[in-house]
Amino acid sequence: MIDSRLAGEGSGVRRRRECGECGERFTTYERVELNLPRVVKRDDTREPFDESKLRAGMLRALEQRPVSADEVERELSGILHRLATGGEREVSSRAIGELAMRAMRVLDQVAFVRFASVYRRFEDVGDFREEIDRLEAEPTPEARRSQLPLIPDE
Repeated sequence: MIDSRLAGEGSGVRRRRECGECGERFTTYERVELNLPRVVKRDDTREPFDESKLRAGMLRALEQRPVSADEVERELSGILHRLATGGEREVSSRAIGELAMRAMRVLDQVAFVRFASVYRRFEDVGDFREEIDRLEAEPTPEARRSQLPLIPDE
Protein backbone atom coordinates (compact mmCIF):
# COMPACT_ATOMS: atom_id res chain seq x y z
CA MET A 1 0.00 0.00 0.00
CA ILE A 2 1.29 3.44 -0.93
CA ASP A 3 -1.20 5.86 0.66
CA SER A 4 -4.49 5.88 2.63
CA ARG A 5 -6.84 8.82 3.10
CA LEU A 6 -10.32 9.41 4.41
CA ALA A 7 -12.93 9.72 1.69
CA GLY A 8 -16.61 10.63 1.57
CA GLU A 9 -16.64 12.89 4.64
CA GLY A 10 -14.97 10.25 6.75
CA SER A 11 -17.34 7.41 5.89
CA GLY A 12 -14.73 5.56 3.87
CA VAL A 13 -11.08 5.13 3.03
CA ARG A 14 -9.31 5.77 -0.27
CA ARG A 15 -6.19 3.65 -0.72
CA ARG A 16 -3.48 3.90 -3.38
CA ARG A 17 -1.98 0.48 -3.97
CA GLU A 18 0.66 -1.06 -6.14
CA CYS A 19 0.55 -4.54 -7.68
CA GLY A 20 3.39 -6.66 -6.30
CA GLU A 21 3.85 -8.47 -9.61
CA CYS A 22 3.56 -5.85 -12.36
CA GLY A 23 4.12 -2.66 -10.36
CA GLU A 24 0.97 -0.96 -11.71
CA ARG A 25 -0.73 1.44 -9.32
CA PHE A 26 -4.48 1.59 -8.67
CA THR A 27 -6.96 3.09 -6.23
CA THR A 28 -9.46 1.23 -4.04
CA TYR A 29 -12.27 2.67 -1.98
CA GLU A 30 -13.56 1.09 1.21
CA ARG A 31 -16.85 2.22 2.71
CA VAL A 32 -18.20 1.69 6.16
CA GLU A 33 -21.23 -0.55 6.01
CA LEU A 34 -23.98 1.24 7.86
CA ASN A 35 -26.65 -0.65 9.73
CA LEU A 36 -29.65 1.10 8.19
CA PRO A 37 -33.24 0.58 9.28
CA ARG A 38 -35.77 -1.32 7.21
CA VAL A 39 -38.22 0.78 5.20
CA VAL A 40 -41.94 0.62 5.93
CA LYS A 41 -43.69 1.48 2.69
CA ARG A 42 -47.10 3.15 2.29
CA ASP A 43 -48.82 -0.23 1.89
CA ASP A 44 -47.19 -1.46 5.15
CA THR A 45 -44.77 -3.81 3.40
CA ARG A 46 -41.19 -3.78 4.62
CA GLU A 47 -37.96 -3.95 2.67
CA PRO A 48 -34.28 -3.24 3.26
CA PHE A 49 -33.19 0.35 2.69
CA ASP A 50 -31.80 0.74 -0.83
CA GLU A 51 -29.47 3.71 -1.21
CA SER A 52 -29.48 3.34 -5.00
CA LYS A 53 -33.25 4.03 -5.14
CA LEU A 54 -32.85 7.24 -3.18
CA ARG A 55 -29.85 8.32 -5.28
CA ALA A 56 -31.70 7.54 -8.54
CA GLY A 57 -34.74 9.58 -7.52
CA MET A 58 -32.63 12.55 -6.54
CA LEU A 59 -30.49 12.37 -9.68
CA ARG A 60 -33.58 12.12 -11.88
CA ALA A 61 -34.91 15.37 -10.38
CA LEU A 62 -31.48 17.00 -10.74
CA GLU A 63 -31.06 16.20 -14.44
CA GLN A 64 -29.83 19.22 -16.42
CA ARG A 65 -29.44 21.28 -13.22
CA PRO A 66 -26.20 23.02 -12.14
CA VAL A 67 -25.50 20.83 -9.10
CA SER A 68 -22.20 18.99 -8.69
CA ALA A 69 -21.89 15.30 -7.93
CA ASP A 70 -20.03 16.21 -4.73
CA GLU A 71 -22.98 18.27 -3.49
CA VAL A 72 -25.38 15.38 -4.20
CA GLU A 73 -23.10 12.90 -2.41
CA ARG A 74 -22.79 15.24 0.59
CA GLU A 75 -26.57 15.44 0.95
CA LEU A 76 -26.97 11.67 0.45
CA SER A 77 -24.30 11.03 3.08
CA GLY A 78 -26.19 13.29 5.47
CA ILE A 79 -29.42 11.37 4.93
CA LEU A 80 -27.67 8.02 5.42
CA HIS A 81 -25.96 9.31 8.56
CA ARG A 82 -29.29 10.46 10.04
CA LEU A 83 -30.89 7.10 9.27
CA ALA A 84 -27.98 5.09 10.67
CA THR A 85 -27.67 7.11 13.87
CA GLY A 86 -31.40 7.49 14.50
CA GLY A 87 -31.48 4.22 16.44
CA GLU A 88 -34.67 3.02 14.78
CA ARG A 89 -35.03 -0.51 13.41
CA GLU A 90 -37.70 0.61 10.94
CA VAL A 91 -38.42 3.95 9.32
CA SER A 92 -41.33 4.96 7.12
CA SER A 93 -40.77 5.73 3.47
CA ARG A 94 -42.52 9.02 4.25
CA ALA A 95 -39.77 9.98 6.74
CA ILE A 96 -37.08 9.13 4.18
CA GLY A 97 -38.95 11.19 1.59
CA GLU A 98 -39.05 14.18 3.93
CA LEU A 99 -35.28 13.91 4.50
CA ALA A 100 -34.79 13.78 0.74
CA MET A 101 -37.10 16.78 0.27
CA ARG A 102 -34.99 18.83 2.69
CA ALA A 103 -31.85 17.82 0.82
CA MET A 104 -33.38 18.71 -2.55
CA ARG A 105 -34.49 22.09 -1.23
CA VAL A 106 -30.86 22.79 -0.27
CA LEU A 107 -29.48 21.61 -3.62
CA ASP A 108 -31.76 23.28 -6.17
CA GLN A 109 -35.26 24.78 -6.19
CA VAL A 110 -36.25 23.47 -9.63
CA ALA A 111 -35.07 19.97 -8.76
CA PHE A 112 -36.92 20.25 -5.45
CA VAL A 113 -40.22 20.98 -7.24
CA ARG A 114 -39.59 18.08 -9.63
CA PHE A 115 -38.89 15.74 -6.72
CA ALA A 116 -41.86 17.06 -4.73
CA SER A 117 -44.23 16.59 -7.66
CA VAL A 118 -43.49 12.86 -7.72
CA TYR A 119 -43.08 12.33 -3.98
CA ARG A 120 -46.20 14.27 -2.99
CA ARG A 121 -48.11 13.08 -6.05
CA PHE A 122 -49.17 16.48 -7.34
CA GLU A 123 -52.57 16.24 -8.98
CA ASP A 124 -52.81 19.55 -10.82
CA VAL A 125 -51.18 22.90 -11.54
CA GLY A 126 -52.52 24.27 -8.25
CA ASP A 127 -50.32 21.85 -6.32
CA PHE A 128 -47.28 23.13 -8.22
CA ARG A 129 -48.33 26.74 -7.63
CA GLU A 130 -48.67 26.22 -3.86
CA GLU A 131 -45.21 24.65 -3.61
CA ILE A 132 -43.64 27.39 -5.72
CA ASP A 133 -45.30 30.07 -3.57
CA ARG A 134 -43.77 28.46 -0.47
CA LEU A 135 -40.35 28.34 -2.16
CA GLU A 136 -40.48 31.98 -3.18
CA ALA A 137 -40.96 32.96 0.46
CA GLU A 138 -37.64 31.27 1.39
CA PRO A 139 -34.05 32.21 0.56
CA THR A 140 -32.57 30.48 -2.49
CA PRO A 141 -30.10 27.59 -2.00
CA GLU A 142 -27.29 29.92 -3.11
CA ALA A 143 -28.27 32.52 -0.50
CA ARG A 144 -28.48 29.83 2.20
CA ARG A 145 -25.00 28.53 1.36
CA SER A 146 -23.54 32.02 1.64
CA GLN A 147 -25.04 32.61 5.10
CA LEU A 148 -23.07 31.79 8.23
CA PRO A 149 -24.82 29.29 10.51
CA LEU A 150 -26.20 30.58 13.81
CA ILE A 151 -25.31 27.31 15.46
CA PRO A 152 -22.31 25.38 14.11
CA ASP A 153 -22.91 21.83 12.85
CA GLU A 154 -22.07 19.11 15.31
